[in-house]
Amino acid sequence: MFSFLTEADAYLSTFWYIAIAVSLLFFVQMILTFAGLGGDSDIDADVEIGDPEGFMEYFTIRNAINFLMGFSWAGVLLYESIPNKFFLTLAAVAVGLIFVFLYFYLAQQVKNFEEDNTFNPVEILGAQADVYLRIPGNHEGYGKITVSHKGTSRVLEAVTFSDAIPTGSKVIIEDIQDDNMLIVRSYE
Repeated sequence: MFSFLTEADAYLSTFWYIAIAVSLLFFVQMILTFAGLGGDSDIDADVEIGDPEGFMEYFTIRNAINFLMGFSWAGVLLYESIPNKFFLTLAAVAVGLIFVFLYFYLAQQVKNFEEDNTFNPVEILGAQADVYLRIPGNHEGYGKITVSHKGTSRVLEAVTFSDAIPTGSKVIIEDIQDDNMLIVRSYE
């Protein structure tokens, strides 16, 4: 079944052995990722080599698999086309690097989709809002306002130290009390 590996020269059989082993690792890694067992990082260890946010963060098992996948399969597929072993190895290294950079690019695009939608009332200070439920004057009770923040509309409780503000009016959010009650004033 694998007689072509024993009959091939050292370069081609090396490319094949790497391609088979790395492809198996890749498929296991892919299955674990789809099953939810892949995690966000490759291996969590207590060992730090240099600056973890520096150049060493790129040396991961996942990147090694990506590089070896591109390197080995390029070597197998280009073996007949590039007779010079030096240029064949150089082309295989280039394809391996392209696989790594392609992974970085795709990972960055996926990371761009991540969005922090936690709501912090401090972020809406100074924002304009609409009165949803009448706000009694002179801090004698609370009403409700509707404010748009990060593409979502939120209904929040609000008070005012001025005259009552009727439903449908525009207000400006001025401050936040300790209990996260918003203090507003009329926009007009």
